Amino acid sequence: MVNVYLSTAYLAPVEYYAHLLAANEARVEVHDHYMKQTYRNRCIICGPNGKIDLTVPIVKPDTLKCEVKDIRISDHGNWRHLHLYALESAYGHTPYFEFYQDDFVPFYERKWEYLVDYNEALQEMVFGLIGIEPQVSRTSEYETTVNGLDLREVIHPKRDFASLDPQFKVVPYYQVFQEKLGFIPNLSIVDLLFNMGPESLIVLRKSIDH
Repeated sequence: MVNVYLSTAYLAPVEYYAHLLAANEARVEVHDHYMKQTYRNRCIICGPNGKIDLTVPIVKPDTLKCEVKDIRISDHGNWRHLHLYALESAYGHTPYFEFYQDDFVPFYERKWEYLVDYNEALQEMVFGLIGIEPQVSRTSEYETTVNGLDLREVIHPKRDFASLDPQFKVVPYYQVFQEKLGFIPNLSIVDLLFNMGPESLIVLRKSIDH
């Protein structure tokens, strides 16, 4: 059991939740500088034609070095309706979508000001659905050197998890479009949850090789 350092993430991938579960304690970095095209404000799900990126729009920071904790969510583009529709379109025929759908809806009806607050609240809800209670807290300052496993920039949609995170082991599970697309690893936690329900916990436990 180790301490793990992670970035904030919107409906983070399976890899992220596997580390949360395996860690003694998790620290979510909120004092790093915001960067585009990361899991901080996007997740990747799977529809009938393949991967779909869902991005939470943000208010453009006044400075290039704006800390993540100060990033505000934008109302641009009716994104809440589009994300909820995308989740229903992608997972409406999965075994567990109807069991969990109502838990997600409020997060696309209420307006949240700060991205880190929104991500954290969604994460807590997902913890409850999976049935886990990881020890998670926010950082109080940015540390260049951490006492633990530093995954703040490792878990990233543009980087190869297989080479950068050898502890994470892909555990195949049922996916509703698998017959057409094959198994797609390390999608958003919602892919695992809607497809596998209570068995999501089993998959997460098997996904970290210490």
